[in-house]
Amino acid sequence: MSHSFALAQSTMELALEMVHGQPPPIRIAAGAAGGFGTDAVAIARAIDELDETTGVIVITDLGSAQLSSALALDLRTTSHPVLISVGPFLEGTMAAVIGAGSGRPLAAVAQEANNALEAKSTFGAGGATDAVSTTIHWPTDLVSSQEVLVNPLGIHARTASALVQLVAEYNCDIRLTNLTSRRGPADASSLVELLSLGAQLNNQILIEAHGADATQAVQALQDLIRQGFSQLSPNPIRP
Repeated sequence: MSHSFALAQSTMELALEMVHGQPPPIRIAAGAAGGFGTDAVAIARAIDELDETTGVIVITDLGSAQLSSALALDLRTTSHPVLISVGPFLEGTMAAVIGAGSGRPLAAVAQEANNALEAKSTFGAGGATDAVSTTIHWPTDLVSSQEVLVNPLGIHARTASALVQLVAEYNCDIRLTNLTSRRGPADASSLVELLSLGAQLNNQILIEAHGADATQAVQALQDLIRQGFSQLSPNPIRP
């Protein structure tokens, strides 16, 4: 929800550009009396319209919108779970839409939205910050592969979204590490963590998976990366 309908509409449209397949249900409650402002009644109505979902994340643009959203919780007539995000409006909306579209639980989607600025804060005005690597103690039946990014822009918003939605199809835990910059490992089901890898063209990526269909998942990610996320020119210019 936003003080401006145009802002909310544009933000939603941008987020939906990152979704492959069926998007999650979304409602807009923005503006007041045809102008700028917030309307708690409209927010409550939008929440009620989503009563057949497993839960609702409310994304707000300004602090006063948080107050209107809190009031809306007292005005609604339904009882399904509702969480008000404290994350940034644009980045939080994108993270929430992608997370919900891939079937992540309500709490996980809310966490993604709340932490949506982490990927941006990884990089300062002068470039990337010092790499931080976390040691993960994986089980012995780990499936892994190393791949080189061949698409021109590496792992950016659209390719990270494609990874998140692909990973959701498999019953296993998957982590990606940028071996070139020594960033990661990142949870491959998290848009925010994938973007924090700062993965660019020609970076070497380590894929690690553990679970029931880890082998199939790693193969699928290999194919996606080797195909350049379908972003390669069909007729490359050769010297």
